[in-house]
Amino acid sequence: MYNRRKGILCILSAAFFFAMMNTFVRLAGDLPSIQKSFFRNVVALIFSTCILLRSEEKFRFDIKNLPYLFGRSFFGTIGILGNFYAIDHLLLSDSSMLNKLSPFFAMIFSYFILKEKISPVQGLSLIAAMTGCALIVKPGTGMFAGHASIIGIIGGAGAGLAYTFVRILSKRGERSAFIVFFFSVFSTLVTIPFILAHHEPMSLYQFIMLICAGFSACGGQFSITAAYSNAPASEISVFDYTQVIFAAVWGFVLFHQLPDVWSVVGYAMIIGTAVLMFLRREKKAG
Repeated sequence: MYNRRKGILCILSAAFFFAMMNTFVRLAGDLPSIQKSFFRNVVALIFSTCILLRSEEKFRFDIKNLPYLFGRSFFGTIGILGNFYAIDHLLLSDSSMLNKLSPFFAMIFSYFILKEKISPVQGLSLIAAMTGCALIVKPGTGMFAGHASIIGIIGGAGAGLAYTFVRILSKRGERSAFIVFFFSVFSTLVTIPFILAHHEPMSLYQFIMLICAGFSACGGQFSITAAYSNAPASEISVFDYTQVIFAAVWGFVLFHQLPDVWSVVGYAMIIGTAVLMFLRREKKAG
């Protein structure tokens, strides 16, 4: 299945929802990263279960897709835990920059695993978007120093590889709802032992924030699955960087954070790159 416009709309939707998720996670305060990731996944599990129960196929899937489902779930869980650990142990700007390595890894893994070609223009556009992202989040000199940074990089690579498995599964006809369900079951089960051993009590406010983070993550999860199901990573990864723009909007609305000049330049680079990529593809298709 190939629908580039739908892929772009879905990845923009995912960027919006994941920006909301990060905002709610921050509002939840000082809680263990694994506890936060548990709530992120359990809401998606409930939501995807309800969707599958209302479908004709219910929970049926092609057994031949099982290795790819495990691959998507395993590396996706690494991506989540790595991202949340980095958020808890690094500057927020540094962890955000490391998390935005995932579109780059998705393009690279798609090239080697799926043999999806990367044109020079696509490669340059991704570099331009990453540069714009760096201008916005302004990572510190210690971004690539220490174990937390390494874990953050591993998380970005895990997410990129997980999106590649999503692309494989979509090509093999697996349903998006079941992909999200399988991943949610896997990641929830992985975190349960840690929750039982190291659970931190929460206030009602923190609980509500984590539930909201879960709903936002659910929207992001369904959107990102649909995005990479409809178009190659080389064509849509650049649009994932709009997440930092959505994050800036939420930062202004909720925390009254005003961007500086370099951030505005970064926004212009991301938006400009995305628009140029879209117009170039439309001209090529027309």
